[in-house]
Amino acid sequence: MGTDISGFVECRAWRFHEEEGEATTWHGVIDLFFLNTTRDYDAFGCLFGVRNYAGFRPLAADRGMPADASEAVRAELATLARWPDQMYGVTWITWAEVKRIDWDEPAETTDRRPHRYQRTPEGLRYLGKGAWDPVQAKVLAPSNATRDARDAGDGRPDGTEWTVGDTVYRAQRLRRRDAVEIGGTWQPVWTTMETLAALHGDDNVRLVVWFGN
Repeated sequence: MGTDISGFVECRAWRFHEEEGEATTWHGVIDLFFLNTTRDYDAFGCLFGVRNYAGFRPLAADRGMPADASEAVRAELATLARWPDQMYGVTWITWAEVKRIDWDEPAETTDRRPHRYQRTPEGLRYLGKGAWDPVQAKVLAPSNATRDARDAGDGRPDGTEWTVGDTVYRAQRLRRRDAVEIGGTWQPVWTTMETLAALHGDDNVRLVVWFGN
């Protein structure tokens, strides 16, 4: 069963003619559905610690719902509360925090999913990672050829390779920019947050997310 992401970009805008001492209110500006709902486990792990097969230090994991969450977020989470498998890993991250991300920071471990390449006359062609198959199981975990073999790359030195025929299995350590590519599927989210932050301030824009199976 796969894992999907949901959420809202929120903004805390200063009210016009605000009375002295009156608190500002967070508003749900746009549903994440309209910006990015890609099932991207590397990004989930890198940012929020969910499906963290690549071994990143999560930036904003399990913070829960903000105490001052917008009505849009509160209403959505209240509706989903009856289905726990559709609302877990609730957390949030501000635009100020996103701006401070070191995209060159490497994961803390090598990816638990061996990366697969095919040898061709032009060189290695990337095939993917995480897909379990009997050949991979025998190569990486010959004494226990089960689906647990997909985790066999965990802890092996970065760059370690195993070759079977024209298929090369490689243990790799990702960087944050590998998990959340600049200009990739998360760019619409960052662009929206950046635009709002330019008007209302970096600490007044945040992304609230949760996960479901």
